[in-house]
Amino acid sequence: MSLSTIAVTGGNGKIGRAILEDLATHGYETVNISRGKQREEVSDTYITTDLLDPGQTYGALAMSEPDAVIHMGTIPNPYSHQEYRTYKSNTMSAMHLLEASEALGLESCCLASSINAMGAEHQVRPPQVDYLPIDEAHPRTPDDVYGIAKHAMETTADGFGRRPDSNMTISTLRYPWVPDEQEVIENFAEADRSMAALKDDNPWSGRDVMFSYIHMADAAALARKAVEANYDGHESFWAVAGDTTAAVPTTDVITEFFPKAELRGDFTEYDTLFDLSKAKRLLGWTPEHSWRDY
Repeated sequence: MSLSTIAVTGGNGKIGRAILEDLATHGYETVNISRGKQREEVSDTYITTDLLDPGQTYGALAMSEPDAVIHMGTIPNPYSHQEYRTYKSNTMSAMHLLEASEALGLESCCLASSINAMGAEHQVRPPQVDYLPIDEAHPRTPDDVYGIAKHAMETTADGFGRRPDSNMTISTLRYPWVPDEQEVIENFAEADRSMAALKDDNPWSGRDVMFSYIHMADAAALARKAVEANYDGHESFWAVAGDTTAAVPTTDVITEFFPKAELRGDFTEYDTLFDLSKAKRLLGWTPEHSWRDY
């Protein structure tokens, strides 16, 4: 696989800008495909596009002629829009990009999924954790509209990946909260992450996300690694840091919060509750940043 130009949808957003910067640092020509006015100064090309319009989506990719696309341009939570709009944004924008990418012969398409595809922070009931560490084959049981939409997006990517005439590599990345360096310091390094604090924790950093997070730099690097990869069909990947958000050993976290989960591996020190071996094997990616570094 030889890539020279990579498009990023939603490059105006926080994660999108970080991905554009990472791509530029690694020598790629970049295209930002977003709604509204340009709000970054990194991309080589900017194209205003409504990704819910299939014609505009196709036209933007055809016009910019990228070799691959990273899709970050969706509604990021279920709270700011009506349910049908959240579902539509997260499913149909992905559908339009997959369809256009296949028709135009792109080499790779990477889609931003979410930890919520499993069923996590946005639903009322606790997440279903059957076993630990959690790998990509773990059951997905979301009931909130955001998680349902991400689940549906992954299912759509599965379907495109099964097409015998397609040579496109398709990745979906299951991100949790993605803090930048300052947010890592404020919310973790300088915060109380003791067991007492964890029992009354925010849903985006505690039990409801299985104590996961990912540093912005690692999130951007993973997206680049995903479009650089070369395998057949579609694969999903857990996009989380190598450690938990807790200041107590992972074995203590499991005993307190997930006592009924089947243990399928050993945990040392502050290991993440997720199995990251698939990303290492297929993408050559391992997280390099931890809040403990600060």
